[in-house]
Amino acid sequence: MKKIRCPYFELNDLERAYHDKEWGTPCRNDRKLFEYLMYEVLQCGLSWDTIIQKRAAFRVAFERFDFEKIARYGERDIVRILAVPGMIRSRRKIEAIIHDAQCFIALRRECGTFAKWLWAFTDGKPLFNPDNAKSDEWTAPARTELSDRIAAELKARGFKFLGSVTIYAFMQSVGLVNDHARFCFRYKELCNDSPCIARGNMV
Repeated sequence: MKKIRCPYFELNDLERAYHDKEWGTPCRNDRKLFEYLMYEVLQCGLSWDTIIQKRAAFRVAFERFDFEKIARYGERDIVRILAVPGMIRSRRKIEAIIHDAQCFIALRRECGTFAKWLWAFTDGKPLFNPDNAKSDEWTAPARTELSDRIAAELKARGFKFLGSVTIYAFMQSVGLVNDHARFCFRYKELCNDSPCIARGNMV
């Protein structure tokens, strides 16, 4: 039986696999959270399909997003990363990831884990917009008051290349919000696996 999924992930097999196994699944592992967060840095100005096609290269370049190692990167590492086949050739983004790894470690030092800090914004449970359950034509927002707040706090902590729109995309990817279309098979799966909190405008 054909799976009915969110239409914006039907571009190719990599998109479909990411949708079916990752997107919207609640993540509480700091290393994975850092990886997904840095994909938003890398995506800035690019399409998600470009990012997903290059994920294997990113994982090689950044040693599977080991933030402890990345925080210690210097000029030789930047040169090495720029030479990785398939890598996005943006020194500014690479430097931002190194800087953000340092900020990530500082936040963990203060709060225990990044996951603890992040999930406190939703009382530990994923959010969903009740409007999604009412219409097959519902469209997820690009940003919300909550993404504004999280982005502002990260910026205050020194993080770079992470605004409200990119943070909302991050929230969707790590399951802080369940934005699968209500007709998508993953919407109900995720609601059953992790009871969600209804929030009017996802604030």
